[in-house]
Amino acid sequence: MAGKKRPLVVITRKLPDPVETRMRELFDARLNVEDRPMTQPELVAAVKEADVLVPTITDHIDAALIAQAGENLKLIANFGNGVDKIDVAAAAKKGITVTNTPNVLTEDTADMTMALMLAVPRRLAEGANVLTGEKKWAGWSPTWMLGRRIWGKRLGIVGMGRIGTAVARRAKAFGLSIHYHNRHRVLPAVEEELEATYWESLDQMLARMDIISVNCPSTPATFHLLSGRRLALMQPSAYIVNTARGDIIDEESLIKLIHDGKIAGAGLDVYEHEPALNAKLLKLAAKGKVVLLPHMGSATLEGRIDMGEKVIINIRAFFDGHRPPDRVLPLRT
Repeated sequence: MAGKKRPLVVITRKLPDPVETRMRELFDARLNVEDRPMTQPELVAAVKEADVLVPTITDHIDAALIAQAGENLKLIANFGNGVDKIDVAAAAKKGITVTNTPNVLTEDTADMTMALMLAVPRRLAEGANVLTGEKKWAGWSPTWMLGRRIWGKRLGIVGMGRIGTAVARRAKAFGLSIHYHNRHRVLPAVEEELEATYWESLDQMLARMDIISVNCPSTPATFHLLSGRRLALMQPSAYIVNTARGDIIDEESLIKLIHDGKIAGAGLDVYEHEPALNAKLLKLAAKGKVVLLPHMGSATLEGRIDMGEKVIINIRAFFDGHRPPDRVLPLRT
């Protein structure tokens, strides 16, 4: 972009310092130093004057907002992989390119999925709270704080994409038997490597697994994919882990089934109405039935910097007259 007018890039949230510094060097970057979500009027003002908008998963970039975009806005460079909060079709209709940051959060999210898979059956949060609570720990006992082992159990993965496959590799090393449901069967070599069993029927898989891991994207087709009816198919001794998106699970139904003892427990990093948290989940957490995390599955410094670098590459490619490497097409959403 040497010799060219630097594009005005509006960034909706605070990003890691190395990313912001590089953006200031390359672009006319407007930072959000307060790190608070932009209000709707602020987003409207941003799309009216920016050449590039860099939103995050907390921003709703819907058709109504895109309709108010100024002529200068040509690129929405999402800081994140999921584009479920961006109306990609409306953007394309207005001549605005949308990009995301794929392939940089896979390992971090898979690590956190595995952590929750261990935390819930082994009662890690409960155990940690014993030492920091008001009551003094009485010491070890043969029958105290007994959890359930995960070695030798069956893991059912809902969504065998990059993250689902990374979860499967970790879980196999922990001695779990790998099963999966996906829109398409994975390559035979991957199945062979993971010794994975494919289930065309999600219902049948759910009924037979000890642990379910949700790793599919949020789309209209996956909204409440794990409905109350499907969740009721799970065994009373089974656990469910979700590090994908909250609206894939019917949260109210999950809460009721756990409360009634029809599902053993859950490890959740995402929620249907986040950042609002269902008070019933907090009550279940207090009873040790669920482990709750504040959407931190991909929260590593390395991962966030990698995301920022992808955003920068997409912006530079676009304004250098090239197709951005991570362009999102409407049909792919």
